[in-house]
Amino acid sequence: MLISPAYAQVGGAGGFDLMALAPLVLIFVVFYFLLIRPQQKRMKEHKAMLSKVQRNDRIVTNGGLVGKVAKVHDERDELEVDIADNVRVTVRRSMISEVMSKSDS
Repeated sequence: MLISPAYAQVGGAGGFDLMALAPLVLIFVVFYFLLIRPQQKRMKEHKAMLSKVQRNDRIVTNGGLVGKVAKVHDERDELEVDIADNVRVTVRRSMISEVMSKSDS
């Protein structure tokens, strides 16, 4: 016979390999320290900043409006903000992106 028979090779134990899981664990650790943890810290600082907003603070909203806080409504979680002479708008506290500084008046 010119053709020799082909036999399947017997592999090792087809069990669970812990080293195959190592790259996934490493990727998760890198994502945690580079993305998740800094974002949680930033959110915590922003929440603390929003809770400290008071009258006469200069703020910037998410829409880009800059104004001075005229009145704080804690029960409704809203602020009344003066953005120009005789122009007062109501802004949700969560829509504040930055507290610039305290005004001197």
